Amino acid sequence: MINMKSKLKEFCPEEVAQIARQMGERISTARKRRKLRQEDLADRTGLSRSTIQSIERGEITCSVGALFNVLWSLGLAEGLQLIADPGLDREGLTLSISADNKRVFVPRAVNNEF
Repeated sequence: MINMKSKLKEFCPEEVAQIARQMGERISTARKRRKLRQEDLADRTGLSRSTIQSIERGEITCSVGALFNVLWSLGLAEGLQLIADPGLDREGLTLSISADNKRVFVPRAVNNEF
């Protein structure tokens, strides 16, 4: 059986790991500013204290659901709706309107004989 957590760590680009660590630090700061212990946040979210610790360390093996739950519990979920918003994806928009990427459809003769 393949351990998905070790596989995830193995193929994670360093840039992604750095983003996860920065997010974890920000969540930790937000929790502390609200004078919450990790246990308090765990109670609010229904997660374990060890999961809260993993998120704050920026471990990439934490689930997206757990991360979103923590952000929501801290009142920081507003910006989540902007993540991967198609309207903000400049590269995707550019590619979608590029003439080079348009497929050409050749009309077929219609056979009306039944």
